[in-house]
Amino acid sequence: MPTLHVSSLARLHETVASVGASHVVTLINVNTVVERPAGILPERHLFIGMSDITAPLDGHVLPDEDHVQRFLSFIRDWDRAAPIVFHCWAGISRSTAAAYIATCALRPQRDEAEIALALRSASPSATPNARLVSIADQILGRSGRMTTAIESIGRGADAFEGTPFRIDLD
Repeated sequence: MPTLHVSSLARLHETVASVGASHVVTLINVNTVVERPAGILPERHLFIGMSDITAPLDGHVLPDEDHVQRFLSFIRDWDRAAPIVFHCWAGISRSTAAAYIATCALRPQRDEAEIALALRSASPSATPNARLVSIADQILGRSGRMTTAIESIGRGADAFEGTPFRIDLD
């Protein structure tokens, strides 16, 4: 069964190695240097440079539709033969939004609220970036259900860094 894993930048390499991931998605500020983990081919590493913000802010890159479209294209091309790891700086906001969006995109029959509850159960600190979720909600034609589901689980527990966790697609 394909699994999705979320990590912080600091725990990226250990997470990729421990789960045997074949693909990595980096969602992090534009100028952050990220060393691709051993065993991850360049074409299996998607880097999306964006800030963890929900409204325009000088000097920052606001997540937009192009970012989400690139992400969805990469996710749909993932062969699911081995796990995938999503990471951001802390493993709390952008990467948890990515895990949620990927699950909704790859399993359109699954209920958005059930996926959000699974996310909360897997990570007490998960606080998915609301802008990324909202954009994906529109692209995936989920009629606001993704946004509502994430709002219903509320802000996660305060943490400097999230603990790596796993979400099952099924």
